[in-house]
Amino acid sequence: MKKAFWNILKFSPAIALSLLTGNIAFAGDVNEKVTSVSQLSQESNSLGQVTSVSQFSDVQPTDWAFQALQSLVERYGCVAGYPNGTFRGNRALSRYEFAAGLNSCLDRVNELIATATADLVSKQDLATLQRLQEEYSTELATIRGQVDALEARTGELEANQFSTTTKLSGEAIFSASQVFADNVAFAGKTAATPKEFDFDSKATFSNRVRLTLNSSFKGTDQLQTRLNSGNIVANNAIVTPPLNSTNTNMSRLGYDGNNALSIDKLNYAFNLSDKIRVKIDATGGELNENVDVFNPDFRSSGSGALSRYGRFSPIYRQANDGAGITVNVKPSDKFVLSAAYFATGRDSANNSAPGRGIADGNNTIFGQLAFKPNKAINIGLAYAHNYQRGPITSLFGNTGSKYANDLAVTGTGNADDRTESNNYGLQVSLQPTSKITLGAWGGYTTASSLVPNPLAARETYSYEMFYWATTLGIKDFLREGNTLGLIFGQSPRVTGAIEDGKSVLSDLKKGGFERNNSYHIEGLYKMKISDNVLLTPGVMVILNPENDDKNKTQYVGTLRTTFTF
Repeated sequence: MKKAFWNILKFSPAIALSLLTGNIAFAGDVNEKVTSVSQLSQESNSLGQVTSVSQFSDVQPTDWAFQALQSLVERYGCVAGYPNGTFRGNRALSRYEFAAGLNSCLDRVNELIATATADLVSKQDLATLQRLQEEYSTELATIRGQVDALEARTGELEANQFSTTTKLSGEAIFSASQVFADNVAFAGKTAATPKEFDFDSKATFSNRVRLTLNSSFKGTDQLQTRLNSGNIVANNAIVTPPLNSTNTNMSRLGYDGNNALSIDKLNYAFNLSDKIRVKIDATGGELNENVDVFNPDFRSSGSGALSRYGRFSPIYRQANDGAGITVNVKPSDKFVLSAAYFATGRDSANNSAPGRGIADGNNTIFGQLAFKPNKAINIGLAYAHNYQRGPITSLFGNTGSKYANDLAVTGTGNADDRTESNNYGLQVSLQPTSKITLGAWGGYTTASSLVPNPLAARETYSYEMFYWATTLGIKDFLREGNTLGLIFGQSPRVTGAIEDGKSVLSDLKKGGFERNNSYHIEGLYKMKISDNVLLTPGVMVILNPENDDKNKTQYVGTLRTTFTF
């Protein structure tokens, strides 16, 4: 900072004259007199170095100081003039201005001495310069003291400031959507299903609004506080006849939510070192916001896939809306190690209620290894251990079939039932070109009861679930900034069932249990209207909802408009 400050104080013509004559003040227009360092800095911005005294239009050979100027310009090169080619030799100067100019000329002399190119400096000149430096040492020390004081005050402000910046950002979604289907989907549908369960859907128009405050105290950390409100009813919500719900998680939108205004996220992220970042979620924690999900074009609820399942692998929904801690370690540019622990019901110690407390309540332990050998390939291996206590389970964050997602349907159904699951996931993202992104994920889950039910026909039970999906994103499709998206896959379904040590899946299928395969098909086109407006039309098709071909195909048409600021 000191060097930059001295460079600002360019050498003025009047100072050059003072170096030779010893005069401090000159007769001239007092209105042009510089009386402060800041005033000098402002005016000096227009000064320019000259290499010959003849460049000054207002300096003549008959002027009494002509030889002095010529000597300083041609011997030392430390005289500056104005852009219009004038010297303004009759203007007055202050002692501060003189001291600054003297220091500049001394620097120039030191450079000449260091280069030792020729005998350019005489002993008499050096003696004169030394005398002038000693005479104005007080002024030079004063200027240096002011600079040191400014540096100290700046450092104190940087060290003790409360917040470098707090930024407000917002997102508003307006969604027009309608489901088309012949009947409501049911798990294990039979011919006895009453006629009133025929589907009766109307077009809807709804919205979701989010306001986010991101604050930083050190520049590398972030405190996030988010307000959320919406009236987008989930498509799977059953309403009394006439029914306008699909009754399956498979047709849910990726941005649905209730009408309550709440602080749905509060978290703080910071760096432990250059390679370790920690995030603590107080509420609203989600794995998909803390680690890579390997689906960059579709992961966002506001600008990604229209469907809930199409955003990312269900393994990242194991810790949904909880509190916890996530640590990301990046030992190199090719590897990222992630570990997390999340708990729900952590803020209640009521032992009479199941699923409470940090350890005894619902919790998830998560780990992931991300490997990126180059810019085109990104691979992730993930594992999650999930523990749930209560009569209803949600193994995949309300995605997939009812049987796969809620073991209570086929489990004990006790209020104190306890279930654990082990989840394994493989995710891949490929970018063969800058405009094409291919994605895929597959997952395998085993879930078992921990508490035998003496009232049930079997003592123990366990199930196996499987799911997969592929995605394609094409950027700048038809128009720059637009993205075409295609998603195809199979949401979680039960592929194995063991009760009391025996496989019973074939027997269960006879009763309608997961007797077919459901398939998820989605197409969308993200149109960038402006930097702040994104329009996304699309359609979602669910074949054999709830893994049952007795349920007719469901179509969900949607037009989502996203405003951001």
